[in-house]
Amino acid sequence: MPSILAIDQGTTSTKAYASVDGGAATLVGTRRHRQIRPNPGWVEHDPIEISTHVLELATLAGSSDAIGLANQGETVVAWDAETKRPLYNAIVWQDERTREDVERLRSAGLEALTLERAGLPLDPYFSASKLRWLIENVEEAPRLARTGRLRLGTSDAFLLDRLCGAFCTDVSTASRTSLLNLSTLQWDEDLCRAFGVRVELLPAILPTAGVFGEIPGAGVISASAVDQQAALFGHDCRRPGEVKITFGTGAFALGLTGEAPTLAAAPGLLPTCAWRIGKASPVYALDGGILTAGAAVEWLSSVGLLDTFEELDAFEGPSAASRGVMFVPAQSGLGCPHWDRSARALWIGMDLAASRADLCRAVVEGIAFRAAELIDAFNSVAPCAKIAIDGGLTRSRYFCNFLAEAIGSEVLVAETADVAAIGLLQFARLGASVAAPAPQVRYRRVAPTGVLDDRTRDRFADALRRASEWTGRMPDRPAAAQATRNRGGSEW
Repeated sequence: MPSILAIDQGTTSTKAYASVDGGAATLVGTRRHRQIRPNPGWVEHDPIEISTHVLELATLAGSSDAIGLANQGETVVAWDAETKRPLYNAIVWQDERTREDVERLRSAGLEALTLERAGLPLDPYFSASKLRWLIENVEEAPRLARTGRLRLGTSDAFLLDRLCGAFCTDVSTASRTSLLNLSTLQWDEDLCRAFGVRVELLPAILPTAGVFGEIPGAGVISASAVDQQAALFGHDCRRPGEVKITFGTGAFALGLTGEAPTLAAAPGLLPTCAWRIGKASPVYALDGGILTAGAAVEWLSSVGLLDTFEELDAFEGPSAASRGVMFVPAQSGLGCPHWDRSARALWIGMDLAASRADLCRAVVEGIAFRAAELIDAFNSVAPCAKIAIDGGLTRSRYFCNFLAEAIGSEVLVAETADVAAIGLLQFARLGASVAAPAPQVRYRRVAPTGVLDDRTRDRFADALRRASEWTGRMPDRPAAAQATRNRGGSEW
């Protein structure tokens, strides 16, 4: 009986799921790791702690016929090629230490090149400036570079090298670095030179599904991908116009565009490589994010307004929005399509009759309104043929129903717990040519009933304007600039 293992290495934890002979995905185990914040705006992980967790879970699962590994995307590591010892903590995608460096590069005119070649704006979120920081600030880096022992890469490259002896990454992850030419899917010499990262220090770029290496005693890694791209594949999005949104701490949307990158995207959407299966043509997508989603619900709990998640399905009567009570979820600013980091959250429209339930309800509805803005951005490029959703917030039927109303279209709600793991299992099966099928995601359909009118949507748009630029106007940025992405992992 063929056994496939998916190891989802995320921002807060590492989870492993196994599927035997095409059966349902079963949780093997979970390992949480530390969030290290040595300075304001700095976020780090211990690479050894994470690699130990990945190995523990792979060993716990026993021998597998194929293993898929998901990674955090833009998180980076520097290490010694001979000893596999990291020179410094992993710098996490959330980290903002290179903001001043990025502004200097922007002033020098580099952003035109990153947009043209990588399809990405200059931002500390992407890997390139973090790799430059490691080269310039880690004492051992220059010496190891001179002797040919320095290795630089995203977290997947470190894990693959340390666990399998394979110094490589996949196309979906490489496309998040700002060093990849999105059209050729190779490291771009000009971009690497501009960031001071020599090409020979970077990993080989492989297809998403194919042989990467073997974890002794556990099995062959036959797929590696960014976690969100794995979720897109798990949702069975295979055709242009098919979109998924994962609601975690923030909300992250990906929509397929076809076999060529869409470099001139709608405002707020960024081109990325979704995947490449073996020698087949690569598949591209657009992505866009909401900075605060489930985090807003967790905040309600932390300030004592929400006792249990089940309360989100206990609302009665007309929506808070229809009664003029609105909430803009912008505790971390506004993401796509606004990308206004100076925006802040607000409630508006309360009178003396407003209750605690009204405030909580308005938060849930505000997240749905913001997700509808994401879909509007995708629709401005091409009509969305399918909208699939997953993540903690989708456990609330009220949220899913209101989301369908806000979008004005049917949504497919995943009833399978970890869609990224399903996508990984499917990738790994293809990469290893395993005969048994991989599990599929189960859905329930939620259709709008038309109870939400345009006037209510317009009032939310007015609330958004009031929340915008609250802490002061930010420097002018390209319309497509994406400052950060909150991934899954939220309890909500």
